[in-house]
Amino acid sequence: MKNRILCGREISKTYMQGGKETKILTNIDVELYEGDFTVIMGSSGAGKSTLLYALSSMDTITVGSVIFKGQEISSFSEKKMAQLRAKEFGFIFQQTHLVSNLTLFENVAVAGYATKAGSVKEIREKADMLLLNMHVGDAKNRYPSQVSGGEAQRAAIARAIIGNPGLIFADEPTGALNKANSEEVLKLLVTLNRDGQNILMVTHDVHAALCGNRILYLEDGKILDELNLSPYEQDNLKKRENKALNWLSGLGW
Repeated sequence: MKNRILCGREISKTYMQGGKETKILTNIDVELYEGDFTVIMGSSGAGKSTLLYALSSMDTITVGSVIFKGQEISSFSEKKMAQLRAKEFGFIFQQTHLVSNLTLFENVAVAGYATKAGSVKEIREKADMLLLNMHVGDAKNRYPSQVSGGEAQRAAIARAIIGNPGLIFADEPTGALNKANSEEVLKLLVTLNRDGQNILMVTHDVHAALCGNRILYLEDGKILDELNLSPYEQDNLKKRENKALNWLSGLGW
């Protein structure tokens, strides 16, 4: 039986706009387990990114609780939550948010210093190794503006994992990339998951969703259904794709 790493209980998120209440998430119960690559899908406006930010406590929730490794983190102070995010959570966004006046190497190393991932020497060695593993070692001394979008995103993945996070939150990590670069990033995420990295990813792309072993479908701020798949293997991709497409079609995708 898998160990639960994070859960959300009766999560609701409401915004007030012009004196009118708009509900984005409604009484969501969700659990994430060690070893899983969990994907959140749904139509535009369904609340996918809002749920990811709520579970990572990057955004506050109106009602409910978020529990990570037995701690109710939704009640943490901002300072304590920032410390937890730095130590336990890694983030990958559609836009890389790399610091423009730092090289790729410096972007990754600075994240290592912030998470206290080791001595200065150890962090620099680890940054080098991660960039090499992400196939951007040759570009480590270039600035974000001097590399392709795919190279920048791979450096952002290295930055996200240098502190050995307990969970990676990925919000449309291939949304701004072309097909070739998207494939490269997805392969890296699959490899990380096989090596034991827990991942929660939001995507609107069925092909990207197939990398996960568990897909949650959101509609109107609620989890409508869940699809469980075997671990990703390239040779069973067609069968996997047909199963997912049939499931999504039944949900009105």
